[in-house]
Amino acid sequence: MARKQSVRAVVIKERSVLVMKRNKFGRLYYTLVGGDIELGETAEQALRRELQEEAGLAVGTIRPVFMEDAGDMYGLQYIYLCEYQGGEPHIDPASIEASLNAVGQNTYETLWLPIDQLAQVPFRSSSVRDALLEAARNGFPETPVTLAWRPESMTK
Repeated sequence: MARKQSVRAVVIKERSVLVMKRNKFGRLYYTLVGGDIELGETAEQALRRELQEEAGLAVGTIRPVFMEDAGDMYGLQYIYLCEYQGGEPHIDPASIEASLNAVGQNTYETLWLPIDQLAQVPFRSSSVRDALLEAARNGFPETPVTLAWRPESMTK
């Protein structure tokens, strides 16, 4: 069986990063917008689809900056720096996330989080959070960097 592969988007507007705020059955955490690469999709196609579904945003150029092996449960995560072109984040009403929001126990909210607040919120994963904070200080890597997955504990 092929290993699960996912994409995540780093979209920056001014001094904020696009994030997904999750409340998963009472457990709160933040993560980058993204999801699984579906059969027949390229990573770029999956990334652009996920950004449309979860944030309603179109982006310009993208480039890989990080890769994280998040184990059997989450698989390989390819993280791309995406050129912000405009718009405000919202969940597509036809998306799975919108359907789950309607039920109310497993919710999704896309928002801009000031980069200086990243260290204060439960972020999945902490290795991605730390890489984002480092990139905010020193710039994003020119070639993709492999991160050692460190899950962040979620809060109630």
